Amino acid sequence: MFRIMTYNVHRCVGVDGRLDVGRIAAVIAQCKPDIVALQELDVGRARTGGVDQAHAIAHRLGMGFHFHPAMHVEEERYGDAILTEAPLKVMKAAALPGSATIRGLEPRGALWLRIELDGRPVNVINTHFGLVPHEQRAQAAALCGPEWLGREDCSDPVVLVGDFNATPRYSAYRSLAAKLTDARRAAGAPRGTPTFPSRFPVLPIDHVFVSQGVEVLGVSTPSGLLMRSASDHLPLLADLRLR
Repeated sequence: MFRIMTYNVHRCVGVDGRLDVGRIAAVIAQCKPDIVALQELDVGRARTGGVDQAHAIAHRLGMGFHFHPAMHVEEERYGDAILTEAPLKVMKAAALPGSATIRGLEPRGALWLRIELDGRPVNVINTHFGLVPHEQRAQAAALCGPEWLGREDCSDPVVLVGDFNATPRYSAYRSLAAKLTDARRAAGAPRGTPTFPSRFPVLPIDHVFVSQGVEVLGVSTPSGLLMRSASDHLPLLADLRLR
């Protein structure tokens, strides 16, 4: 069995307005995941004190990591990361398509690592979709296409996680759910684990999707003062087992 966490950390700024990298690391440590997928990390950005948040969190947890900047402006970077103590190999890290009609939207990307768990390779993809529905549809289509999930070496077992900014009513979600299994549904808890906003969570917009070779044992969203204050999202946890 292994546990994966997906967590939008909101550049480590909590709902109380306090910037605290250590608090995010404490949330992760309490949840005891084997693999951590983080979104909205700042690396070397003036607004968050120039800290490499991906490195700082991984160092506190004693984990290895890989960071992919969805946005890169001079020395400042902003994006997503995957952390784990297990051996990892970077398979792909790239931008996802944006909107052809709306300018100025935040760029989005995805990160694909192959992680070895008990001698077995698992393909793990972390992403953060945009806010506009047609942008999300393009991003879902890209992930389902030949450069990502459709690539020959992106073989079962596969786990796709992230902040999709989409509930199950959105077409982008449905595209992904047609390709992979939503861990919430497999666990029988489709409505019991909303993640946003963290203080009064009502929207399930962070998701875990799995391929046929992955059994879902349970899905949960931890609660408590620490979790509800550290970010504007709650983390989503999935306990999984390779078939």
